[in-house]
Amino acid sequence: MPSAEQRPIRLPETPAVLGVRHAVRAWLTGFGPESRRVAVALSGGADSLALTAAALAESAEVHALIVDHRLQDGSDVVAATAATTARSLGCRSARVLPVEVRGPGGMEAAARHARYAALEGARSGLPVLLGHTLDDQAETVLLGLGRGSGARSIQGMAPSDGPWGRPLLGVRRETTRQFCADLALTPYEDPHNSAPEFTRVRLRTEVLPLLEEVLGGAVAPALARTAEQLREDNAALDAFAGELLSRAGAGSPVCAVLAEAAAAVRRRAVRAWLLSQGVAGVTGTHIRGIDDLVVAWRGQGGVAVGGGERGTRLVVVREHGRLTLARTDRERRDRRETS
Repeated sequence: MPSAEQRPIRLPETPAVLGVRHAVRAWLTGFGPESRRVAVALSGGADSLALTAAALAESAEVHALIVDHRLQDGSDVVAATAATTARSLGCRSARVLPVEVRGPGGMEAAARHARYAALEGARSGLPVLLGHTLDDQAETVLLGLGRGSGARSIQGMAPSDGPWGRPLLGVRRETTRQFCADLALTPYEDPHNSAPEFTRVRLRTEVLPLLEEVLGGAVAPALARTAEQLREDNAALDAFAGELLSRAGAGSPVCAVLAEAAAAVRRRAVRAWLLSQGVAGVTGTHIRGIDDLVVAWRGQGGVAVGGGERGTRLVVVREHGRLTLARTDRERRDRRETS
């Protein structure tokens, strides 16, 4: 990265500017001394622009990373403009990262995967600040509710998650827009953010306003508080589950020991065991099936899970009172089932 000295940025002391700066300062203080040097994921939108400017005022060194998803004509121009703005604000460097969006799960999921992969590859060991706001958090909680996959899916985004930092989870979207207006910055308006074919956009433009009307306002902050409380609850339950798995045996847990625990703790222990064994894509259906092996044992067959090498599949079975992970020949099994 370039070594030119970053000049401290002076910002007006408006309510919006102070609100964003205080949020960034609190996150940096909590993250530790290494946060004096940060990267910011800059899209050119109001949220990431405000975050970048505030980070420049609060950090010793800021590097801008601009992901060009190349999903729209002229996206390279938008990315180049964001890089120019970052340099003019005082970023030590500004890099454009072109990506190719493809893969399972639809365009939104594929774009997210490509974006995070590009940021991970370019961050050079620095924490990466992301411009997710309180409004984004509320939308994420609603999406999780719609999936119906338990408390983990509605705990929202964490302020700190590995290299990823989200200082603005307590800041409203309207505040970042006012921040940009106070600095005479013109944010990029992504047309995808108003396209009704995207579920998150409909939540933003239809569902949340309706909830605000029906419930009398303050719905987004309430959803964000719910997410924060659930993260605390999930952290406690995960700790209990870890202790349980340690007692039961992390390699091949004893079913009798697992069965002594409350269902919420036991199922989390099973999930942690699966993940530790390299099982990918653990679902609620997997967990419930394996839980039956533990507490409703009737001699039933195993539960097939994801993650096997090509030509094999992974199956969780109960043997001699323990859960074990077996690998079976997929082709041989398919022939047997069709014969």
